[in-house]
Amino acid sequence: MKKNYARFGKLMLLAILPSLGFAQQKKLTDYVNPLIGTAKMGHTFPGATVPFGSVQLSPDTDTIPYAFNGKYTGTVYEYCAGYQYKDKTIVGFSHTHFSGTGHSDLGDILVMPTQGKVQLNPGTADRPQDGYRSPFSHDNEVAEPNYYKVKLDKHNILAELTTSTRVGMHRYTFPKSDASHIIFDLTSGIYNYDEKNVWTVVRVLNDTTITGYRQTNGWARTRTVYFAIKTSKPFKNYGARYYDKETPYKGFWRKFDQKNNFPDLAAHNMKLHLDFDTEDAEQVMMKVALSPVSMRNALANMEEEVPHWDFEQVVSKGKDAWEKELGKIKVDMMNEADLVNFYTSVYHASLMPTIYMDVNGEYKGLDQEVHRAEGFVNYTSFSLWDTFRAFHPWLNLINPSRNADMVSSMMAHYDQSLLGMLPIWSHYANDNWCMSGYHSVSVVSDAILKGVYKGDAEAALLACISTANARPYEGIGDYIDLGYVPDEVSTSSVSNTLEYAYDDWCIAQVAKKLGHTDIAEEFTKRSNNWRNLFDKSIGFMRPKDKSGKFRAAFDVLDTHGQGFIEGNTWNYTLYVPHDPIGLRDAIGGEKRFETYLDSLFTMELPDKYFEKTEDITREGIIGNYVHGNEPSHHVAYLYNVTQSPWKTQKRVREIIRHQYNNGADGLGGNDDCGQMSAWYLFTSLGFYPVAPGDAHYWIGSPLVKSAVVELENGKTLNVVAKNQGEKNLYVSKVSWNGKEIKDFKISHDDLMNGGKLEFVMSNKPKKK
Repeated sequence: MKKNYARFGKLMLLAILPSLGFAQQKKLTDYVNPLIGTAKMGHTFPGATVPFGSVQLSPDTDTIPYAFNGKYTGTVYEYCAGYQYKDKTIVGFSHTHFSGTGHSDLGDILVMPTQGKVQLNPGTADRPQDGYRSPFSHDNEVAEPNYYKVKLDKHNILAELTTSTRVGMHRYTFPKSDASHIIFDLTSGIYNYDEKNVWTVVRVLNDTTITGYRQTNGWARTRTVYFAIKTSKPFKNYGARYYDKETPYKGFWRKFDQKNNFPDLAAHNMKLHLDFDTEDAEQVMMKVALSPVSMRNALANMEEEVPHWDFEQVVSKGKDAWEKELGKIKVDMMNEADLVNFYTSVYHASLMPTIYMDVNGEYKGLDQEVHRAEGFVNYTSFSLWDTFRAFHPWLNLINPSRNADMVSSMMAHYDQSLLGMLPIWSHYANDNWCMSGYHSVSVVSDAILKGVYKGDAEAALLACISTANARPYEGIGDYIDLGYVPDEVSTSSVSNTLEYAYDDWCIAQVAKKLGHTDIAEEFTKRSNNWRNLFDKSIGFMRPKDKSGKFRAAFDVLDTHGQGFIEGNTWNYTLYVPHDPIGLRDAIGGEKRFETYLDSLFTMELPDKYFEKTEDITREGIIGNYVHGNEPSHHVAYLYNVTQSPWKTQKRVREIIRHQYNNGADGLGGNDDCGQMSAWYLFTSLGFYPVAPGDAHYWIGSPLVKSAVVELENGKTLNVVAKNQGEKNLYVSKVSWNGKEIKDFKISHDDLMNGGKLEFVMSNKPKKK
């Protein structure tokens, strides 16, 4: 009998193993490749961080200035995340980075280990011997969740990096020398230019402890980062150099020798060196803690999070945090490459926004005062023009309590704003006002309508209305008066109008939910303003001047100077996510709308229309569909309002295969703080939030064979794709808990109640 039971158990195990798929054979973190997106225009960083961590400790590979002789260099755009895979040298390791943005800032507290003569200038890529930078090889580079390692060839130094939420930990293995150094370049930054540094302070408390802060004026107008540094080994000497311009007033600090072993340092631009004797293969470790509030809080953050010198413990704890984050969804896919793309997308969709408060709850607010977050975790770096589309809806499904905290952070921003506005693109106690629309309204509304935000919904509605009525901001006054933003008022007049109209629709939905009929009617009317710029004579959106006349000279294929931002009218005409039926009918009905979509995906876009666009290259385009620019992210799903929903299934599978892969160049455009990744994740599961604020998802074509989502409320969402295969990309039937879905929509409430979403796949389209 024992043999029979053993044989039965073995057979059962063999039967179960195939259903577990690739993802169960090893840890989920093993499928994450932080190097994906680090080449070309993905603008991701490969370094160490924890989920939504305040510290992003990562290598920077060049020092391209934002401007040269007063003119924008252009090349700097490649370095929004500080790192480009093609580069052959590393300048150093800085502690703050954006992920996937199309503009930049940060790069604070750049550190580099060296030996020999002290060199405080970085040198150049072609002559690294002239500075502290070092050549390196990708063969000697390891990038994993919360762990980065690279050999610095110049002096044969091994650099290893890891983090906690607020602390970056370095471990450098030096050769034997009486001249080993750690360089601190406090002038360095991303998107650097002369006079970006407002002020820098360094206080050397003893031979292992340094505190200070750096204030910059860049994308964030007034940004201050406080830090505390501890070394595992006392430094025998230290020195500083100032790089300030000559001023008429010299002061009396000149009485001191501030270059050598002077503890009280301050300047606009400053660099430091710490000097050590090292034995062969000796490890020198360093901890760098950050704070938005004070040097004292930075020290407290370090003491709370990493009071020890156990580097492996910090790595392990961070990896465990990533395993937990990734483990909220377990998938089985057609091959291991898809698993890498999927879990790297989960990873990239868990980097930003970042926690922006100290362990005691304090943070600096938009008003530059110190506040304490009561009952929520405060976040910063909201790239809302990108992330309202799929990233925040993804959190509402996978991580709702975290998104609720993000909405609370936006409400705190509003309360501190003298302009009475929710954030547009905010980071580090500033709003940098980048991009168009007021899409915090979408995020707040979607969270309320899906029951995610537990705060004061009435106050949130008032904040949304106040933002939508901020007349001085980018044509809103004219938009309210005329029903559109006039051509002469804004270079993005059409895209602004379309995005305002969608956001207004979001406000109307919240007003309806809260019983404010008058507000709902007002903003429903405003949500129809897209019609005011639809030119029926050509079938496209088109700029219109204050007198009501459409612009005469107009190129439907051009992105620049035509009234749009990051898109031409072929793409932007389809940006009416809240009224796709109305748009379809305006264009001419189902058949004509379908022809429009077909043409978008199959037409040839000549090079001249994108060759001067920084973030788009030929490989990022399918026909005239530009996936790397977010306004098109819902477009493939619009076939669901035609007689050919199977074309949505075809197109989304085509986009996934064309725009995402495992290489360093594996993203077809900027990841934009997780938006590109969130599109991949939703689409892989077989549904997508076409219009956040509508509590329904639109059905597409799943890439997963199966998925299990452990919802925060304790329930489970199961996705199953029967007959899944590379050629079986069409959905012959889709059902929810056994009931067939015929309108290609499923509600958020249904998914959150748990159950089974089942697709039956086929290699032939199901035509009506």
